[in-house]
Amino acid sequence: MPSLAPTLVIDLDGTLVDSLPAIARALNGVLAARGFAPLAPAAIARLVGDGVAVLLRRAFALYGAEADDAALAAFRADYDADPITGCAPYPGAVTTLAALAEAGWRFALCTNKPEIPAREMIAAFGLSARFAAIGGGDSFPTRKPDPRHLLATLAAAGGAPAAAVMLGDHANDVAAARGAGVPAIFAAWGYGAPEMAAGSAAVAPDFMAVPALLEQILR
Repeated sequence: MPSLAPTLVIDLDGTLVDSLPAIARALNGVLAARGFAPLAPAAIARLVGDGVAVLLRRAFALYGAEADDAALAAFRADYDADPITGCAPYPGAVTTLAALAEAGWRFALCTNKPEIPAREMIAAFGLSARFAAIGGGDSFPTRKPDPRHLLATLAAAGGAPAAAVMLGDHANDVAAARGAGVPAIFAAWGYGAPEMAAGSAAVAPDFMAVPALLEQILR
């Protein structure tokens, strides 16, 4: 273990919290207003990871349509009104973070979700005090997969790349980590397809597997 306190940088949606129920509700509400059939949660999960505007663009493209500013505003109004109902931290997340904290780890949240709703979400689940820093999609000039998003979040948490690991469920997380010179653990329980794990240092089947993988990586 490095002498510098190690930092685990964690993605939010699909990694720390299953936020798909609220995302699906808001997205399907927008689609219904345009006369489109609802999408199944599994289909929506494949569209998540690059922010709301890209989510809407991908969803509308499935119907041969283009998302406009009104669709974006409608989604945000619905989602922002209730981003929590139906959502929850993944099994083992809370207890794993507690155990890692006892072992000397610090945590940073690096997400493409805007910072304010990201803070609201972790607060709703009593996790705010766990994080030394939160880097949202609008916190810095760049966002994942740009490694500068991860590096800025890590710096805000008082961490350093030589003693850090990125945990995420999307190719953006792996790419950001690779560009920052930080090993990545792919969260196989999340929304990303298995092929998105390419380039990661390890693949975790569930949250409880993370501590052992961290020990192997930073040994």
